[in-house]
Amino acid sequence: MRPGHVALRVLELDEALHHYKNIIGLIETDRDDQGRVYLKAWDEHDHHSVVLREADTPGMDYLGFRVLDREALLEYDGRLRNAGFATEVIPAGEHKRCGERIRFEAPTGHLFELYAEKDKVGNGLPLINPDPWPDGLVGLHPSHFDHCLFYGREFAPTVKLFIEVLDFDLVEQALDGEEQVVAFLSCSTKAHDIAFIKNEQQNKLHHVSFHVESWSDLLRAGDILGKNRVPIDTTPNRHGFLRGQTIYFYDPSGNRNEVFAGGYPWYSDMPVVTWTMDEIERAIFFHNGEVSPKYLNAVT
Repeated sequence: MRPGHVALRVLELDEALHHYKNIIGLIETDRDDQGRVYLKAWDEHDHHSVVLREADTPGMDYLGFRVLDREALLEYDGRLRNAGFATEVIPAGEHKRCGERIRFEAPTGHLFELYAEKDKVGNGLPLINPDPWPDGLVGLHPSHFDHCLFYGREFAPTVKLFIEVLDFDLVEQALDGEEQVVAFLSCSTKAHDIAFIKNEQQNKLHHVSFHVESWSDLLRAGDILGKNRVPIDTTPNRHGFLRGQTIYFYDPSGNRNEVFAGGYPWYSDMPVVTWTMDEIERAIFFHNGEVSPKYLNAVT
């Protein structure tokens, strides 16, 4: 159905919590006896979408997707095993207020999960006659966790896994000659829910993205990041890919974050958009067509 949670490693938890709660504006919902902290964006009804834990190295532990129900969870578990992927059952309750999860490793080395149940805690608004937003929002206050982009050497079999086994659609791609090297994939009506870039580095996270509603919200985000001296990778720009609007910046541990707005709605009968390598820099940053080495090479 959608990306449900991302589990991130951070080097110093209190510093990371200041960044994700006070600057990005996520809401803390719980902590557990493993030292993990659970957070959500304001317009998410589920208990959490971001899980932070302190570790010696930054990066991502796993990304979870929500499926429709337990029947769908069991179906995808069977599909994964039939396709040759080992699956691990993570019992209900291992994540606070989350049901059973099915974990598997993609050919790129990234860990992914599927789950069907997570407690609803609401978005701070009533379900009858609600206001547009709740009071008390802070920081950038994105509406939801949006997507992740990953690097990996075993790119082609991973894209095949997501399309043929997990029912994702290919929305946009980049081709180097006849070879696909970038893939944006959707399991919803969003322009993308996950993306992969072919790279010799395995199991790398390029960025975690959060959604804001408009270009003006994106510019406001840039002001807040500047006021707080947050290291900015890329000032407000537009992607040629997916027509999205973007700012990239870093958390204190070096994990790249994105604030993303725009993009077009996706429906499964739409044609795939293709970019060629002679236009790849405009595909990434449409305004100036310039991509820094740091943007390409800084991963966790």
